[in-house]
Amino acid sequence: MTNRQKLVLVGNGMAGVRAIEHLLKLTPDAYDITIFGAEPYPNYNRIALSSVLAGGADMKDIIFNDLNWYSENNIRLFMGHAVTRIDTARRKVFSDKGAEAEYDSLILATGSNPFMLPLPGADKEGVIGFRDIKDCEIMMETSKTYKKAVVIGGGLLGLEAARGLLNLGMDVSVVHIHEHIMDRQLDTAASMMLRRELESQGMKFLLKKHSESIVGRKRVQALKFADGSQIETDLIVMAVGIRPDVKLAKASGIEVDRGIVVNDYMETSVPGVYAVGECAQHRGIFYGLVAPLYEQGAVLAKRLAGVETEGYAGSVTSTKLKVSGVNVFSAGVFKEPEGARSLRYQDEIDGIYKKLVIQDDKLIGAVLFGDTGDGAKLFSLIKKGESIKGREKELLGIAAGGQSESSASRLEAMADDEIICGCNGVSKGAIKDAILSKGCTSVGDIKACTKASASCGGCKPEVAELLQIYAGDKVVSVKEGICGCTTLSRDEIVAEIKRMGLKTIKEVMNVLEWNNEEGCSKCRPSLNYYLGMLWPEEYKDEKESRFTNERYHANIQKDGTYSVVPRIYGGVTSPAELKKIAEVAEKFEVPLVKFTGGQRIDLLGVKKEDLPKMWEELDMPSGHAYGKALRTVKTCVGSTFCRFGTQDAMGMGIRLEKEFERLNTPAKVKLAVSGCPRNCAEATIKDFGIVAIDGGWELHVGGNGGVHVRATDLLCVVKTEDEVVEWASAFLQYYRENAQWNERTSNWVERVGLDSIKQALEKKEDRLALQERIKTALGVTKDPWKEIVEEKELRKNFEPLAGVPASV
Repeated sequence: MTNRQKLVLVGNGMAGVRAIEHLLKLTPDAYDITIFGAEPYPNYNRIALSSVLAGGADMKDIIFNDLNWYSENNIRLFMGHAVTRIDTARRKVFSDKGAEAEYDSLILATGSNPFMLPLPGADKEGVIGFRDIKDCEIMMETSKTYKKAVVIGGGLLGLEAARGLLNLGMDVSVVHIHEHIMDRQLDTAASMMLRRELESQGMKFLLKKHSESIVGRKRVQALKFADGSQIETDLIVMAVGIRPDVKLAKASGIEVDRGIVVNDYMETSVPGVYAVGECAQHRGIFYGLVAPLYEQGAVLAKRLAGVETEGYAGSVTSTKLKVSGVNVFSAGVFKEPEGARSLRYQDEIDGIYKKLVIQDDKLIGAVLFGDTGDGAKLFSLIKKGESIKGREKELLGIAAGGQSESSASRLEAMADDEIICGCNGVSKGAIKDAILSKGCTSVGDIKACTKASASCGGCKPEVAELLQIYAGDKVVSVKEGICGCTTLSRDEIVAEIKRMGLKTIKEVMNVLEWNNEEGCSKCRPSLNYYLGMLWPEEYKDEKESRFTNERYHANIQKDGTYSVVPRIYGGVTSPAELKKIAEVAEKFEVPLVKFTGGQRIDLLGVKKEDLPKMWEELDMPSGHAYGKALRTVKTCVGSTFCRFGTQDAMGMGIRLEKEFERLNTPAKVKLAVSGCPRNCAEATIKDFGIVAIDGGWELHVGGNGGVHVRATDLLCVVKTEDEVVEWASAFLQYYRENAQWNERTSNWVERVGLDSIKQALEKKEDRLALQERIKTALGVTKDPWKEIVEEKELRKNFEPLAGVPASV
C-alpha cells in the first residue's frame, strides 16, 4: 500500500485502543498506526483493577491485547512513553523519552486523573488515589506492613477499593461526606441494604464526615475531621471522583473546558485531532464508565474509516458494583422527579430490593439489589423509551401468585436486541447467534467471539445462562479449558502430551485441535512450562512464549527500566561481593539500590541495553527474581551466632539454594530456614519452610506471605540435613508435576489437600524417584545471564534499534 495515512493514538487505554480495534476491522490497511502509552504495560482492562486488588485476578488476566497483538497488526508501540508535546502545525507528537511521530490523524485518549482532595497533609506518604496498577501495587505492598486503611469516598470506586483492602487483611473504614453510600446511584433503601451487607463483611463506615486534614510526620498517621474527631490510619485512599486529563491538549492550543471539547464525531477544535474516552467532553458531559467510551470509539472508528455513521448523541449509563457477594444495579434516574412515580418490591428476608421509576408510562430509571438478573432488560427499556403500561408488575419480576419469575424465563422472554453486556454493547441476539450459528459451547468461546463478559465480567452469569438455554445438550459436555483456545483442562493436556509424545507447542495445538492456531497469552506460557517439565532433556524452551520479565531476565519497572537482582545464596554475602555490587551500581548510574524482603540486593532503574554489560561486570548468577522459578532461600544466623539457634540455618539454606537454583516451577517458589522455633526467617509463610528443633527439622509446606496470606502446613519432621534435601526435592518435583501453571503452592495444597501430598511422598522409593527426576530437570538448566553475556546473538535482543529510542 502506498497511500496509507499516519495515525497516532496518545493513550494506550481502553477507549483509544477499542477505537483502533474497530478501525482495523473496518479498514485494516488504511493507516500506519503508532500508539504511545505512559504506563509500562500493554492495553489492559482498567475496570478490572478492583478484581486484581480483591485477589480475584492477576495482572496477566486483565491484559486485553498483549504485545503480540500490536506486532500482528503492525502497530508501532511506545510503551512507557508519555507524550509531552504536540506540534499541531507540523502534525507531530513528542514523548518524554525522545520518541516522535508524525500524523495525519491524531487521537487523544489521555483518560483522567483521580481527584485528590486538597487537604493539608495530602502530600504525605501513604496518601494515594485508586486509578492504575501502580495504586494497586502500593495498596498490596502497604498491607504487608500496615494494618489500618481509610477510603475517602463511599461511591462505586471507593467501595471496590475498600473491599480489596479488606481482602488484603486490612482494617478498613470508609469515610463519606453524605448520609448514604453510593448516593449518586442508589436510593435510601438500597443504600442502607448495601451498607448492612458490607458491614457484615467487616467494612466500617463514617458517614456525614467532612475531612479536614491529614495528620502525620512523613507518613500519614490519622485523618482529622471538621467536627474535631479523627481516625488513626496507615493508608488513605482518595476515591472522590476523576478529572479529565487535558494538560497536553490545553498546552497544544486545543479547546478544553472541563474536558477536551469534541463534537458528535469526536473532532476537537483542531483539524485532524480527535478525542475519545474520559478526557473528552461531549455536549458538556464527560463520562467515567466504559460503555459510553466504547460508543464514542465506535463512532470515531467509522469516521476515520470513511464509513457513514450517525454522530455520537450521548449515553444513558448503568452501573454494577463489582464487589464479591453483593449484587447491585442502577440505571437512569433513581429518584422520582416531579410528575414521576415509582414501584418498589422489597424482601428483607432474602435481601432483595427492586425499584422502577416511571414517567409518562415510560421507564426512566431502575435500582436493583440482591437480584440483578433483570438489569440488562430494564436498561434496554430505559434506552428505548417505549411504553411499559400494563407491564409494571412483570418488570418488577413478580409473576402471578407473587412468585418471582425465574432468571431463565426472563432471559428466554427477552428480545434479541436487548443488551446483555453493557460494557461492550453485546446483545442477547449476538450471543444467541454465537451459540447457534458459530458453534460457541462455553462462556470462554462466547467471550472470544463477541467480547461479552470480557470487561467487568458482571454479565457472566447471564451469558452462562443463555449458553444453557441455547446450547441444549451440548453444554453438558462443555467445560472450561485452560483458556478460550481449548476446552481441555491442564490434566487432560499433560496426559495427552505424555501419551502421544508431543514435543512442541505448535504440535500440541495442532494435534489437540486448538480453536485458535496461534494460541494466546494464557495457553502458550502454560504449554511451554508443561513441555519443559515433561521433557527436560529434549524440549527447547520457547522464549517468545514467556512474559517480558522472563524474556529479558529482569523485572520491568513502571518507567520501562529494569531491576537486577543477583543471586546471594542464603542471603549470606561478603565485603568483597558488596564492593563489587556497589562499583557496578556506580558505574551504571543505578538510581536506587534496595534490600529486598528475601535478603537480596535489588539494583533498580537499569536500562535494557545495559543489562548484559551489567551482568558481565557483576559476574554473579541470576537471582531469578523475575521468573516462575526458585526465588530465594531466606535464613537466620542459626546456631552459628544466635544463642537460641539449634541448627546451622545458614548452611542448610545455602545448600538448598545451590541445590535448586534455576529450577523452573509452575509459579514462583520461596524457601526459608529458621534456626529455632522463634522462626526469625519466617519459614512458616513460605512455599517450603524449614524450622530447626532440637535434634531435627520441621518441614512445612504451602505457605504464602503475599496477597493471600497463608500459614504453612506441617509436612513432617526429619532428623538430618540429607533428609531435608530429599523431602524438599520430592515435594518440589511433585508440585512441578501436578500443579497448574501459575498456581502457587498455597493454592495447590488447598486444592489437592495435604493428605494426598503426604500419601504421595510417604514411601522412600517414591521420594527418591521424584528426587531423581528433579535432578534431571536441574541438570539441563543454565544460568541465563551467563548465556547472554557469552552469546553475541542473544545480546542483540538488548540493543536498541537504530533510529528508534529504547522502548519495550
